[in-house]
Amino acid sequence: MTIETPGRSISNILASLARQVTGLIRNESQLARAEISEKIDKLSGAALMIGAGAVLLLPALVILLQALVAALAERGWSPALAALLVGGVALAIGAVLCVIGLQRLKAVSLVPRKTINQIQQDVAVATETRYEHDVERAA
Repeated sequence: MTIETPGRSISNILASLARQVTGLIRNESQLARAEISEKIDKLSGAALMIGAGAVLLLPALVILLQALVAALAERGWSPALAALLVGGVALAIGAVLCVIGLQRLKAVSLVPRKTINQIQQDVAVATETRYEHDVERAA
């Protein structure tokens, strides 16, 4: 890719290059901000839904666990042993769910991948253009 610049001085070319690089950096930073903002919006929306669900699920779970303890006690289990069994099973399930949730949370990345890829492409194009220009000058 060669750009013909007849009649342009080196200072004009350098000034144009500086403007283009400044514009490129500005555009890439805006893209990074937009991408990070989008990811934060998704995370905050998910956190809000989790919180609302937890507010409704917690009392329901307590009531169901109490009913299970009562059912076991009616079938001849001692109330203490029924409560211990139900509480232990609920604790184990809750611990497993917390571990899974933490692993999924760690998997979410706020790194602006699209922006990084675009910058890498820009650098590759600039390097290729410079290389072609240097080859033409040497010839």
